[in-house]
Amino acid sequence: MAIPYPDPHNKAQETRRRVIEMALLMKHDDREATVHPQLRGATPAQAIELFLALLQDRLPVWLRTLDDLMHRTGKGRVNDNLLPVARAGIDYYADVQGAAMPAFISPSITVRFREALRETRLGPASEIAPLAEYLDAERRLGRVAADVNPESSARLLLAGCFRHAYYEMFIGTGSGLSRDESANEIVRELRLEAVTPRTPALS
Repeated sequence: MAIPYPDPHNKAQETRRRVIEMALLMKHDDREATVHPQLRGATPAQAIELFLALLQDRLPVWLRTLDDLMHRTGKGRVNDNLLPVARAGIDYYADVQGAAMPAFISPSITVRFREALRETRLGPASEIAPLAEYLDAERRLGRVAADVNPESSARLLLAGCFRHAYYEMFIGTGSGLSRDESANEIVRELRLEAVTPRTPALS
């Protein structure tokens, strides 16, 4: 029986709708702009608008990349399937973190954002779940080691992407691994693939 996959276009549109809903939930009193000085040439209100606009553009593409993994179940090598995901994750976090820093300049903004994430169900689980689902499907096929915890491995992969993007933002490019090299290292060090027993040599 074929697995019913969600329509990618509809899923992306739904994500964009939720980000717009998040923006509405985060609408704040204009007095916020007078309490906090301008940062990087933008008022707090402008910084939040820029962050949410970027999120509306990037998040649907990122979540679609994760959802599309299920179409790769049983095909190719697991590590090869995960490489473009790790690379896309680094790109996504690098883009979003840079816009988030000037936006979250007060506790009240941060609290509103957390509440909006809960209301729109766009928190960390929206990233972890599709990746863990893919790893679990590959494990059931014997292509991922039996002792691998899909959810923990999904968290580690995403954490590795976030870490690279975070360091790159402060240290800059060229001072460490490239994004491609880092993606390769993140996937390789998870040690997900089941080891195929070697055939004994005939004497």
